[in-house]
Amino acid sequence: MAKKRKVGNLLALAVLSAVVQRPMHPYEMASVLRDRGKEQDMDIKWGSLYTVVRNMERHGLIAAVETRKEGGRPERTTYRITDAGRAEYVDWVRELLAEPEREHPRFVAGLSVCAVLGPDEVARLLRQRLDVLEPQIAAEREALSRHTREVPRVFLIEQEYDLAVREAEVSWIRAFLDELTTGSFPDIDRWRVWHAAGEPPPDLIEIAERAGKTP
Repeated sequence: MAKKRKVGNLLALAVLSAVVQRPMHPYEMASVLRDRGKEQDMDIKWGSLYTVVRNMERHGLIAAVETRKEGGRPERTTYRITDAGRAEYVDWVRELLAEPEREHPRFVAGLSVCAVLGPDEVARLLRQRLDVLEPQIAAEREALSRHTREVPRVFLIEQEYDLAVREAEVSWIRAFLDELTTGSFPDIDRWRVWHAAGEPPPDLIEIAERAGKTP
């Protein structure tokens, strides 16, 4: 089970990953993290950066080094990581790697209620999804291959994982589509009847309720 952390926003983890290298002010943190593409790895809300930084300072994870004002620019406070922040960073990474946590992708949410549509429409929409996914995957695979020649692999493993997950999704969709188009999907005829009638058959409702599902 995930620990309750003093600052649990994943943006705090991203900040720690930046300041562990050298002291930075928040604007520089954002620039560095954007350059690293961290918003692709984490659900980052950039507008909350300064709030997160203040919370991290309050809890002793980072400490102000200096505040400077140059020209007409606003004051900028530079922060360094503290010993407590370094310990938190290491512990957080260990937790994320070792402890699986149930996540809730939007695609899974859609699949959980897809029976409201007919199987033919579901198949059409999934083909539409594949039309988007497959070029994206090809581009990501090419980019990863290019980066591998320039960047140590240890800095690319999250991209490898993301690519593997997306490829697995495509593989699953293709198999599901095959069942829908060949008619081999179990109870597809009842699904069609349900869609044509506009409501699920009573026996199907009963089965779904026993299974704890919403038809």
